[in-house]
Amino acid sequence: MSSPDPQVRAARNPSTSSAIRGPVVAVTGAASGVGALLTERLVASEEVKQVIALDERRGECASAQWHILDVRDPAIAEKLRGADVVVHLALDLDLETDAAARTAYNVRGTQTVLTAAAAAGVHRVVLCTSSMVYGALPDNELPLSEDAELRATAEATGVGDLLEIERLARRAPRAHPGLNVTVVRPAVLVGGTDTALTRYFESPRLLVVAGSRPAWQFCHVEDLCSALEYAVLEKVEGELAVGCDGWLEQEEVEELSGIRRMELPSTVALGAAARLHRIGLTPSPAGDLAYTMYPWVVSGSRLHDAGWRPQWTNEEVLAELLEEVAGRHTVAGRRLGRKDATAAGAAGATVALLGAAAVVRRARKARRRI
Repeated sequence: MSSPDPQVRAARNPSTSSAIRGPVVAVTGAASGVGALLTERLVASEEVKQVIALDERRGECASAQWHILDVRDPAIAEKLRGADVVVHLALDLDLETDAAARTAYNVRGTQTVLTAAAAAGVHRVVLCTSSMVYGALPDNELPLSEDAELRATAEATGVGDLLEIERLARRAPRAHPGLNVTVVRPAVLVGGTDTALTRYFESPRLLVVAGSRPAWQFCHVEDLCSALEYAVLEKVEGELAVGCDGWLEQEEVEELSGIRRMELPSTVALGAAARLHRIGLTPSPAGDLAYTMYPWVVSGSRLHDAGWRPQWTNEEVLAELLEEVAGRHTVAGRRLGRKDATAAGAAGATVALLGAAAVVRRARKARRRI
């Protein structure tokens, strides 16, 4: 019989575990997505003593110590005892989730984890939001510093939840003296992700709003995990922006992707997107369009000053994203079947968007005539 994994031996044998330097780290949302990748990374690190994994189901990392529960359950405090650091990644940012249910889960979960961590004697919590909290605005500097004002509104998918999580992060050290909170804000996240911004590249045409100034900065999940590890090991703290170095202009994105643009006046594009979302035809509110119109590029200076560097370039991440979304067809954030996609490809994404709005108007008029 083969000998157990070193991390398993350490968990079973306290004297062995104590010989391993580094913190005991708890990861919420550890069974999937970024949480699963980070859990695997941390158990393989010689700088981490032990990993406690928490989720509503057991993940595939056998070397972690698993606890199965909802992060909103106050019983999580007992599971966090002995941990030095908690990385909270149990967030629901699914486009298809009911907005009220999503907010209830994200905000309540973060509140519970922060309170439980303080009660369990944890000294650091690492939260993950998004660089979207800075807002996409025409007068944004290129790039934004980490200390830039958070000027986003709650009009884009999930951003209201992220802003509330940021508020909880600022308040937690005052409410729980001795608890340090680090917030990591990735740019457009790519690598097994599904967001309004990754779906933008599933369209047969790239919608460009006339007069806008897009600037695209990506963050590969592998780079996010390495930045989170820096925070776990206390190599850097505070508010941290993470992404590829630099950015791509819209023209560069179109050249690299080979996808042509469809340009519309802002009143037309925003109005059509708002109507389609209001009647439930698309999951993306009009506020998501702002992030394809104006820059929200970040410098990541704090991580860079600590010695961290991204392993991926914007060009490489865009290429991976295009490979991931190949064969998918989306218009205004809504996934289409093959038959619908053929029509959209012939007419262009924006024409399909406006055509759908026109169909809705005609249907309403017909109902009024009955």
